[in-house]
Amino acid sequence: MELKNIMAISASALRAQSLRMRVIAENLANSDSIAAKPGAEPYRRKVVNFEPTDIGGAGQGVSISSVGQDQSAFKRALRPGAPSADANGYIDLPNVNTAMEMVDMQSAQRSYEANLSAIQASKNLTMRTIDLLK
Repeated sequence: MELKNIMAISASALRAQSLRMRVIAENLANSDSIAAKPGAEPYRRKVVNFEPTDIGGAGQGVSISSVGQDQSAFKRALRPGAPSADANGYIDLPNVNTAMEMVDMQSAQRSYEANLSAIQASKNLTMRTIDLLK
């Protein structure tokens, strides 16, 4: 496998993990938001879906197939004074689990770092090869 192919495959993973981290950050930022009016839905957690992609004959990289919404149920809480409270005083809260989001963020960060290391190693090998050819 050529070194440029390694860089292309790792670069595709960097792009994918970068978007994944942005989506996770959005989920965390909206984890306590509520709907503006009764009957409206609060923020719904977003999830990133990956798919393998061909890197010009160099191998398989990764790309984002879609950014979807988690269809799990909303949490309910008793907050009678909230603007979105129903007749019984309950509101729907986002279906974001902050602990799960933090674990996902760490996973995305580690994957990003690993691919960055692969690019750096490829760059170092290229530089050593050039030095040997001098």
